[in-house]
Amino acid sequence: MWHWQTTDLGRFLTCDLLQRFPHGFFTRDWQGQDLSTLTAALTTSAKPLQTQQVHGNRVALAPEILDTDERLAADALVATGSDQALWVCSADCVPLLVADVVSGRVAAIHAGWRGTALGVTRATLQQMAALGSDLANLRVAMGPAIGGEVYQVGLNVARALAQTILEGVTDTMDREVLYERLAALDPEVVFLDPHPERLRVDVARINRLQLLQWGLRDEQIALSPHCTFRDAECFFSYRREHLKQVQWSGIVSRLL
Repeated sequence: MWHWQTTDLGRFLTCDLLQRFPHGFFTRDWQGQDLSTLTAALTTSAKPLQTQQVHGNRVALAPEILDTDERLAADALVATGSDQALWVCSADCVPLLVADVVSGRVAAIHAGWRGTALGVTRATLQQMAALGSDLANLRVAMGPAIGGEVYQVGLNVARALAQTILEGVTDTMDREVLYERLAALDPEVVFLDPHPERLRVDVARINRLQLLQWGLRDEQIALSPHCTFRDAECFFSYRREHLKQVQWSGIVSRLL
């Protein structure tokens, strides 16, 4: 499902679900390279597009980015034409690349815990649907992010994430009850933490559960097996290094 691609400049990951589309989840090998260079590693004809990521749920359409010299504040991008290379950066947050295998439309999403709690992934899929995409035709690949076993969060964060996939989660729900309800959905989405006011949560798997509840099938979704925190050789991790260093993930539209 996941494959390493190697170039003179470094490695990047690709996913079989997106095999019809030039795409890549790039590693720390590419630090210092601009997006034109990264795009050239995927295709020779596309224009790279990016936003100013703000941990929100705004979705930007490609024309909005092309029509301004300022970088738009948004955490997701949706292509509206061919040969548009959409890029998001991350260093523990979840990078999602989405493709419509019928129309060739694509999207790129940056989903940290805040964006996930605000529904940035759903907002992106709704925008794609508004442009004509059918949910059944979408394929979603989630790239390397921090794994749930090592991502310690406060109970307020865990509750906010749980509220997107469970009914009846209050802002004061007991830790053990919260853990049991999340684990009942997916035993790998939540882990107990030694600190009594903390849990460990897998944000990628929260996004997966959101997608399943919104109507996607499990075979439409792929989760990278790589953890940014534990794989220091390949990936930057803010939790590990406390530095503002990122890796990039991008996909190129192929509208039919």
